[in-house]
This record gives sequence, C-alpha cells and structure tokens, in this order.
Amino acid sequence: MIGHTDNAIEIDAPIGFVWAQTNDVRTWPDLFTEYAKVEVLEEEAASVVFRLTMHPDEQGREWSWISQRSWDAETWTVRARRVDTGPFEFMNITWTYEEITADRTRMRWVQDFHMKPDAPADTETMTEHINRNTRIQMEIIKDRVERRRRAVVGFTDVPSNTRRGGDLRTLVSPATVGASSGFLGAVRLAPGEKVAEHYHPYSEEFVFLAHGELRVDLDDEPVALGEEQALLVPRNVRHRLTNVGQDEALVIFQLSPLAPRPELGHVDTEGAT
Repeated sequence: MIGHTDNAIEIDAPIGFVWAQTNDVRTWPDLFTEYAKVEVLEEEAASVVFRLTMHPDEQGREWSWISQRSWDAETWTVRARRVDTGPFEFMNITWTYEEITADRTRMRWVQDFHMKPDAPADTETMTEHINRNTRIQMEIIKDRVERRRRAVVGFTDVPSNTRRGGDLRTLVSPATVGASSGFLGAVRLAPGEKVAEHYHPYSEEFVFLAHGELRVDLDDEPVALGEEQALLVPRNVRHRLTNVGQDEALVIFQLSPLAPRPELGHVDTEGAT
C-alpha cells in the first residue's frame, strides 16, 4: 500500500504573496505550529536543502529530518522530498498554487509515501495522521498569511532605496502585504535633495506632501506643492521631485495599477545627484 493524501485550501491573498510566504523555509517556525527550527544546509536559485526540527512530543522526543525542495515559479509548482527518510521508505510532496481571483489563491498539497516495516506506524495509520495534521496546518497557514496582509508597516520596517535620491521606502506593496492593485510608500528629502526624473508607463502616481515644500517638474514644467497638498502624475509623464524648503520634506506616494513586472514600473531619464 502506498500512502496518498490530497488536501487544498483557499487563502485570501494574491498568488505571488502566498507563494513567497509559504516557500521561505526560514520563516516556517512562524508559519507552522509544529516546527521549532529550520537550518538551511544548501541553497540554489530554485532549490533548497534544509533540516527541519519539530517541537518536542509528549515524551520529550525532538524529531528532525533533512528535506529538499525545488520550485518552478512559472507553473506555481514545488516538489519536495525527504532526503533523510527516517521511518519512511520515501516521502514526496507536490505543492501547487492556483490563482482564483486577483487576491484569492488555492494551495494544494499532494503527499505520496510508504512506511518502513519497522516504523512505529503503518502506512494506513500514517495516512490518517497526515490527512488530519495537514488540514490543521493549512488552516493555521491560511490565518497567518491573511493576517500578514493586515500588518502595520513602519517607515524603518522596510529597506531604504536611495538609487534615485532621498530616503525612499516602499511600505504597502505586493511584497510586504500582498497588495494586488498598487503600492504606497514615502520618501524623506533633505533641503535641496531631489528624486531624479523618471516616469511610469503603466501607473498613475498620487503624491501627497505631508511636510515641507516641494517642486515637482512634470515634463519640465515646474509645479509648486505645499504642505498637505496632493498632485496626480499621469502615466508616461516625466517627473522630478525637489525639496525647495529649509526643512526635511516628507512625501507620500501611491502608484496604481501595478506594472506587469516590477522592473517595468519605472523608467529612469536621469541619474540621481
């Protein structure tokens, strides 16, 4: 008898966000309740070998094993297997992800395995256990991924981007909270500092000046933006932001809709100075 389980769950989050959250094995102790520790042993562009350690069981035993995962983001498929099989003769898992809507994803796990003759449980018993535990863990993952979409993101919680000038942080985005239609961020500009000219082929940009004085050059036409004022930057319009005040400027920006790929979202027309 070959053990076989097939379980799926729908998660209210975009497929890319679910994919990223569930395939970052280093964070699995925060995603699953059964794992205490993860140690990455080998890592390549599309595969990882890692040791998983579970929380101690009722007898205080700490179970641990080595697994290997490889993935294909184009087909939203992950294949995993136990390298060090323990009580299993083999254990293979296929994860698949299906986009249901822009912010709803179906995640499916198919597990095929067989127990060794001297294992503490036979294949039929293990099938029942894996089915039961998989459903529990899937519900926990669903809850935790969906909660991460509601996370409050602070200015210093995300990396600084200084490539175009200023201290720019992308706060609410597909990567941080699974945004599906745009992203929001903020940039701090010292007096005289600017964000170099660029344009967005796919997105409108909404700019709000929370503090300071700003000049926004739209296709070389200067527009003065005062504190607590907002401005629309249409698609394909070249724009440059310059702090013309005596104090630091804090600029809030939002872009929507998203470009087909992140690298297509911005086109630089000058370098930062």
